[in-house]
Amino acid sequence: MLIVGELKFLKTHRKTIVTGHYGSGKTEFSVSLAMLLANKLSSANAALADSPYHRLALIDLDIVNPYFRSREQRELLENAEIRVYGSMYETEITAELPALGATVRTPLEDKNCRVIVDLGGNDTGALILNQFKKYFIDGESEMLAVINANRPETATVNGVLEHLSAIETATGIKVSKIVNNTHMLQETTADDIFKGNELCKKVSKVLDIPILCNCYPSRIVDETELTELPEHLLPLGLYLRPTWLDKT
Repeated sequence: MLIVGELKFLKTHRKTIVTGHYGSGKTEFSVSLAMLLANKLSSANAALADSPYHRLALIDLDIVNPYFRSREQRELLENAEIRVYGSMYETEITAELPALGATVRTPLEDKNCRVIVDLGGNDTGALILNQFKKYFIDGESEMLAVINANRPETATVNGVLEHLSAIETATGIKVSKIVNNTHMLQETTADDIFKGNELCKKVSKVLDIPILCNCYPSRIVDETELTELPEHLLPLGLYLRPTWLDKT
């Protein structure tokens, strides 16, 4: 179970880039992480009193994929005091247009702002990061790779390694941690998450980088089924899932 004090393991860097293949759930992870941090940082918990960051922001740089975009949840995020940056258009009808606003650099330059960057899902989508690269080579940044072992492209160690290599080549930035987010949407079971953990452990060993956490959909899988996992557990809120997908 992810408890308040354990959130310190998520605060090692001011700027966190989140990447992952299409279908990995990287945007769901980005939004859930932002909401968790907002909920905990807004509390009076003494374990978080030493945080140097007084503001939270989410930058949506995924301008290639027209589906499940973090900027679609602008109202939800901003009601939680998480400022959303990305598209220069703020209405849903224009949210799919690949046009970045000029204010994207604002949170990157704000030393008191914790920033989560939702990056494009493949090496082509990741190229956009290059125009902001100077903000991610200063020791304040990390890049997380979200892995779904149920996706054909990242179902094997070699598949994951090829994907991460393509992202690193496109951005010139090394992946520093991996996130297990193995799922089958509403059909996700604890077995899926254990399966993903095994794959991530192999990738972790090859690349010599740690597993940050194992994600689980909190409304579908009970955390008590995952107590044998050694790494931190991070519950996902399924904020991006349209309700019409659950209708029969």
